[in-house]
Amino acid sequence: MPPVPNPPGDGSMRAPTIKDVAELAGVGFKTVSRVLNDEPNVRPETRERILAAVAELGYRRNSIASSIRRRDQRTSSIGLIVEDLANPFASSLTRAVQDYALERQHLVLVGSSDGVPERESDLVAEFSARRVDGLILVPNGTDQSYLEIERAHGIPVVFVDRPGRGIEADTVISENALGVAEAVRHLAAFGHTRIAFLGDLPTIHTTERRLAGFRTAMAELGTGPDPRHVRTGLRDGDRAYRAAVELFGLDPAPTALICGNNLITIGAVHALQHLGLRDRVAFIAFDDLELADLLRPALTVIAQDTAAIGTSAARALFERLQDPAAPYRRISLPVRLIPRSSGEIRASDPPEPRTGD
Repeated sequence: MPPVPNPPGDGSMRAPTIKDVAELAGVGFKTVSRVLNDEPNVRPETRERILAAVAELGYRRNSIASSIRRRDQRTSSIGLIVEDLANPFASSLTRAVQDYALERQHLVLVGSSDGVPERESDLVAEFSARRVDGLILVPNGTDQSYLEIERAHGIPVVFVDRPGRGIEADTVISENALGVAEAVRHLAAFGHTRIAFLGDLPTIHTTERRLAGFRTAMAELGTGPDPRHVRTGLRDGDRAYRAAVELFGLDPAPTALICGNNLITIGAVHALQHLGLRDRVAFIAFDDLELADLLRPALTVIAQDTAAIGTSAARALFERLQDPAAPYRRISLPVRLIPRSSGEIRASDPPEPRTGD
């Protein structure tokens, strides 16, 4: 049976309805509804006839309309807001959330906030207007209390990568401080005491925790970090490149470098390559990079389990949907230092740049 035509005079084809399916299958539309909602008490042969009619007509459920009719008004969809889908961390996180949600027959709507609080709140409003059942977001800015309105409307919230501010909610984060502290101790074992740190905005929770771990571990070495060797506010690879070039123009220059995220790492690797220092400055990056093991020297990293982060955030949201009154949880996942080569370069004093290589 072809798509159902509209009334005469309208050349378009209208979408088939549940009543069209019922008519083709020779049953009542309530029976069709029970089959589509996977409810029991429908004879197997009737179920097969209805599903065959659905396939023949190309029937698609209207999730919004179905949610209005349902007592709980669920749409089987959730919203996910990340900073930048082009970032490998965000894309991996998105894949993990989607995999978990699809197993539970939920669609994931995804948007990038670009680190702009206003864009974040706009996306929240848009997803809420589409009646998502819940929200997972990487928060930006200094205040997420506006989300209380969404929760009052029955939309639970889970924060991922960093906690929200001005609101208590389920949160999934990594052991940022412990990971960087382990990186400092690893470098110290190879003779390094002049260790530099490049980070993002210090107001971002992940930067603040990673920098705290850096300072704690450096204090354990007896001297603490040289303030000239700590650079933050690096929002992209270009700024990281310039900061790294400036660092290794100092006297004395650092002998080792820790980068606080993958975008900063890319800029710093280009700078060290330009200066001819790739094989003479020890280097550890927070977050693994694709093909990092193929660099020469291969890149030592502090790896987050991004799949576990995404899965944990999705699981927390679905559990919150089942039990809205449960106590809020803060789930902290371990990170792992992966030695490859760059973090095992021994200290040289000083590493002289070879410009023009």
